[in-house]
Amino acid sequence: MKVIEVVAAIIKKEDRIFITRRGYGEFIDLWEFPGGKIESGESREEALHREIKEELELDIKNLQFLTTVDYDYDNFHLTMHCFICEIDGGKLNLNAHNDAKWVTFSDLENQKWVPADILVIDVLKEAL
Repeated sequence: MKVIEVVAAIIKKEDRIFITRRGYGEFIDLWEFPGGKIESGESREEALHREIKEELELDIKNLQFLTTVDYDYDNFHLTMHCFICEIDGGKLNLNAHNDAKWVTFSDLENQKWVPADILVIDVLKEAL
């Protein structure tokens, strides 16, 4: 089975988390934590900075590792490294998503999530 390794940003501001809705592919219109694939030679942190800049045109800071989630989809295995972080500038532009919003911690479970991201929410609830 093909293995895909990605990073995801759990962008936090006070009691809210920034989430994005996929604008393409099999999971279109499902919510997720933004991020993407790690390129050859990149650290996880470098990949996350690059992906958030590419997808959202935002800069992030204060990356704190939260968890690594492994999830088996039908045609690939996903390994996702998740970091809590904050926005450090830029102007939001949705280059890979069709919506984005801030939600409270208590409202995280009320979204329709990409399957692997549901596992992140369980860890996040324990950590915060």
